[in-house]
Amino acid sequence: MVATGDGVLVVLDIEERSPVRHVKISEQSLRVLAVSPDKGQVSVGASDNLVKVFDLKNWKPLARMEGHNKSVFALAYSPDGKRIISGGRDAQLKFWDTENFEEQKNIAAHMYAINFLSFREDGKYFVTCSMDKSMKIWDYEAFRLLKVIDKARFVGHGTSINKVLWTKHNNQVIAISDDHTVSVWEINIGQ
Repeated sequence: MVATGDGVLVVLDIEERSPVRHVKISEQSLRVLAVSPDKGQVSVGASDNLVKVFDLKNWKPLARMEGHNKSVFALAYSPDGKRIISGGRDAQLKFWDTENFEEQKNIAAHMYAINFLSFREDGKYFVTCSMDKSMKIWDYEAFRLLKVIDKARFVGHGTSINKVLWTKHNNQVIAISDDHTVSVWEINIGQ
C-alpha cells in the first residue's frame, strides 16, 4: 500500500507491480499508514487531523478518530493489536482502543511535531522521534516516559529526527535525522 499526497491509498499487487485498487481517504495529503498485526485493518493518518480505519477485506470504513488538531504523522498498532497510537504536528500522543476506537489517553509528548514511532518487538516499549531533535522511550502499558535521548543529555542529533526503528535485537534503536546521519542507540531498560 502507498499513501499519497492527493488523499488516495493505492493498493499494489507486489508480484505484478501494479495498482489493484485506489481508495479515496481524504481531500488532503495522507501522511502515514499502519496495518494491524492480524492484517485485518489499515489505519491512515492525514493532514485533515484524522485517523481513519478500514477493514482490509472489504474496505469498509470502521472508524474516524478525531482528536489531533494538526496533521497526523506517526501511527502504529501495538503488537498485541489492542491499541493504535497516533502522533503528529500537534506534538500529542494519542492512544486509541481498537475495539471501540475511542481515545484512552492523550499525552503532550514532545515540544514539536512527532515524526514517527516504533514498538519494541515484545510490545513493552515504544520510541517516538520529533522535530524537537529528541527521541523518547515510553512504557506502553503504563503510558509513561522512561528516557529522553537528545543533544543536551547525550551526543544526539542536532536537527529533526525523522524516523526511528526499534530493531529485532530489542535493545537497539536506529534513528535517521535531518543532519544527514543515521545513529544506532543501545537502550538499556527492562532487561
